Amino acid sequence: MKEITIDALIENINTVTAFVDDLLDEIDCPMKSKIQIHIVIDEIFGNICHYAYKDSVGTVTVSVEFQNTPKAICLTFTDNGIPYNPLETEDPDITLSSEERNIGGLGIYLVKRNMDEIKYEYINKQNRLWMEKKL
Repeated sequence: MKEITIDALIENINTVTAFVDDLLDEIDCPMKSKIQIHIVIDEIFGNICHYAYKDSVGTVTVSVEFQNTPKAICLTFTDNGIPYNPLETEDPDITLSSEERNIGGLGIYLVKRNMDEIKYEYINKQNRLWMEKKL
């Protein structure tokens, strides 16, 4: 397992993406999966930056682990911010037009659609969002 701990600032999203990309390149990750993982990083890291820490800058640890059988990548985002389980967010009604749809929820919906398994826990005063993508 490899990990990076970085300030939860939106300008650090490229650093996190590059860190994960370097590891994906080592295993010859298919481009489609790589793009899906980019969407997940943008959404999860971005939400932590915007909402986890009210009046301060905290950190985010992004852990990457690979499995061989089945071949998969596991990403874990850990922060010390406000407790929040994004999996409790109701999925948006995507049959509605953007004008008719309520604001919010589309990003985590995309995460759910792009990953094969997702788990959330709040433990030791930390949010932990674990996700698996089969490659």
